[in-house]
Amino acid sequence: MTESVDVLIVGAGLSGIAAAYYLGRRCPNWSFAIVEGRAALGGTWDLFRYPGVRSDSDMYTLGYRFRPWSGDKAIGDGPAILQYLRDTAREFGIDKQIRFNQRVRRISWSSEAAQWTVDIERRGETEAGQMRCKFLFMCTGYYRYDRGHMPEWPGMHDFGGEIVHPQAWRPDLDYCGKRVIVIGSGATAVTLVPALAEKAEQVTMLQRSPSYIVSSPSEDGIAHWLHRRLPFRLAAWLARWRMILRQMYYFALARSKPQHTRSLVLQGVRQALGPDYDIERHFAPLYNPWDQRVCLAPDGDLFNAINAGQVSVVTERIDRFVEDGILLESGELLPADIIVTATGLQMKLMHGIEILVDSAPVKLGDTRSYMGAMYSGIPNLASAFGYTNASWTLKAELICEYVCRLLNHMERRGYAQCRPRLDAGLAETKAFVDFTSGYVQRALESLPKQGSRRPWKAYQNYLKDLLLLRYGRLHDGVMEFE
Repeated sequence: MTESVDVLIVGAGLSGIAAAYYLGRRCPNWSFAIVEGRAALGGTWDLFRYPGVRSDSDMYTLGYRFRPWSGDKAIGDGPAILQYLRDTAREFGIDKQIRFNQRVRRISWSSEAAQWTVDIERRGETEAGQMRCKFLFMCTGYYRYDRGHMPEWPGMHDFGGEIVHPQAWRPDLDYCGKRVIVIGSGATAVTLVPALAEKAEQVTMLQRSPSYIVSSPSEDGIAHWLHRRLPFRLAAWLARWRMILRQMYYFALARSKPQHTRSLVLQGVRQALGPDYDIERHFAPLYNPWDQRVCLAPDGDLFNAINAGQVSVVTERIDRFVEDGILLESGELLPADIIVTATGLQMKLMHGIEILVDSAPVKLGDTRSYMGAMYSGIPNLASAFGYTNASWTLKAELICEYVCRLLNHMERRGYAQCRPRLDAGLAETKAFVDFTSGYVQRALESLPKQGSRRPWKAYQNYLKDLLLLRYGRLHDGVMEFE
């Protein structure tokens, strides 16, 4: 028989655990279940196992508001974050509500029945299962879990060593005493390179173009001072809001004074590497700060590894792979035993699930994002999508709160459906994510669009979103209830 619940949460990572907590506390009359396609909770933090994996957001904002981070490190490593998620799920009984190895393949909405039919592929079973629900909460993240982005270079099959993508890192990969090339300049490469340098003979970070990299202490002295003098909850609240306001200030500064911000960032790199290092070539991007995400080097670990001679940075294009390494367009040969392709993700919102509304296929690329949480024309469905300029959790929790407000409002008024309705006159559209990063640009056609004003515009501003999602009117002239 097909099981029915009021709300089905898809995904048991950072967002899915938050969704379960808020539904359980704020919507006691709504039953819910959680399905997770993998064999463990944690999402990103269970999937990525490469050396040095960590957050590039501080833990005071990446941690949940309802269960503040209590670790010493302001920048948490992957295992610590995963343990935090496991402990959170166990503390609130969420771990017992997760159904693992159940991957959603298709969702179909019926306006007549006012419910979703969800086709689920269960690992080890030949026949797909089904569930029905009144509301779908998609917490599947924003990228493909089964593979990362892997460009094709000439001669890859000629290379005599091993080629590995960080998303498919093998725990038995031995890089001790080896020559390693890491292709890429984004957050993954900046994380991997100093970690690999601890055991490898030599690590080369090979980049086509540089990224902005800033050094930040791995521990926050002010947060520690607050925790020594104040009750835990109050200290955690203050540490969280300090980080929120600091992030907002630096982002606003970068957007209003990009050249000044650029000078500040490069000045920090110059102080770390010395006046003789070619900063302009290797650490000065052509774009402005926060046109792509700024990379973080806790305690300046990447710069320290460069100064120690363990890491070299090469900014050059690849001509081809050869048996002994990589041949550059300049004619230089970079020798390698292992090549790591830190070349990014494949962005795929809601994991590419097939969507039908009253038997008609829906492409997310044809929809407009509503409040950054729902999509025009798709009823009774919300999706958790975090910030690109701050911690993912900040926005994800606000969306969880909004969904609970929405569900309780529907229960009080006797509504069965809610659907963001797009006015035909609102023709102007913008990219869903205002970033020039490669993984975003490759996926633009498949992503929903946003408008130029609320509720269709994503502001990337926590204070604006807090007022709108936590306190804004539900009957806003756009959301239709039936």
